[in-house]
Amino acid sequence: MSNAVVLFLFLITISHSHSGIVLPSQHLRDSLTSSSSSCPAPDPNLYYRPVIGILTHPGDGATGRLSNATDVSNIPASYVKFVEAAGARVIPLISTEQPEILLKKLELVNGVLFTGGWAKEGLYFENVKAIFKKALEKYDAGDYFPIYGICLGFELISMIVSEDNNILEAFGARNEASSLQFVENTNIEGSVFQRFPPDLLKKLSTDCLAMQNHRYGISPSKFLSNEKLSSFFGILTTCTDDNDKVYVSTVRARKYPVTGFQWHPEKNAFEWGSAKIPHSEDAIRVTQHIANFLVSEARKSLNRPVAREVLDNLIYNYKPTYGGKAGKGYDEVYLFE
Repeated sequence: MSNAVVLFLFLITISHSHSGIVLPSQHLRDSLTSSSSSCPAPDPNLYYRPVIGILTHPGDGATGRLSNATDVSNIPASYVKFVEAAGARVIPLISTEQPEILLKKLELVNGVLFTGGWAKEGLYFENVKAIFKKALEKYDAGDYFPIYGICLGFELISMIVSEDNNILEAFGARNEASSLQFVENTNIEGSVFQRFPPDLLKKLSTDCLAMQNHRYGISPSKFLSNEKLSSFFGILTTCTDDNDKVYVSTVRARKYPVTGFQWHPEKNAFEWGSAKIPHSEDAIRVTQHIANFLVSEARKSLNRPVAREVLDNLIYNYKPTYGGKAGKGYDEVYLFE
């Protein structure tokens, strides 16, 4: 008797003696005869085709190794993958375009992400300010419009909200991973950390799961002493730099769907240029939960952009450039000239 026949007879015997075991053939038959009404209807208040706008940053993201064009700007592909992994698409908001063009593109997206980088003045800063203020106006007009500011993105938002371009302080937190220290008695309900499982929240406060790579930040004392900033944002977490100086690391707006990170949640899953980036399963879970929150917020948007215009502007119209062979910087970047 062949092995296949023996296996088949064994499965038949098991199926009769243990009624709780379902053979593959039974599962297929049952799925075909089940009613489609068993699937819950989508929530009509949510938008299941969200699009996130990501503002491009000046330069090629590789200190001129990929492009020396004076008007080039870039988006590290890790931010794009970060958004896509959570179930949204991306439209690049090209920072070298005029403000009126960028604001028109905001009608095609359901939220915005400001990336890390170095630029803090000129056209780039003015465009961040214009987009940020327009986003708040959208929310005040009844359209839910989330914003993520990551590293430089958070720094620029802090400068805008505080109305103080000198609000930032020097910190030594370059190319290292750290834990996050939750502010005592902080309420995470409705925040980016709300849906984190308890075990991961605990590990965030004890394990080095948050990638740091910045030279500037804001101390809690300076943050709280600026009335405009402290009334707009509440502090969720802090971190300590190489010199034992404490800086604000995660904030959420009190009224608006705005979250700021003085760390890099996108790197854990999608960047490999530094050996210091954490790639453990828990580190990847952090990336996934942070991305999922942004997209869950974007689904609350009332904006239903014209499909054809979205397709014409999606990141899919561009190709990423591989720059990771240099062993530093970003693995991939999208370049815009």
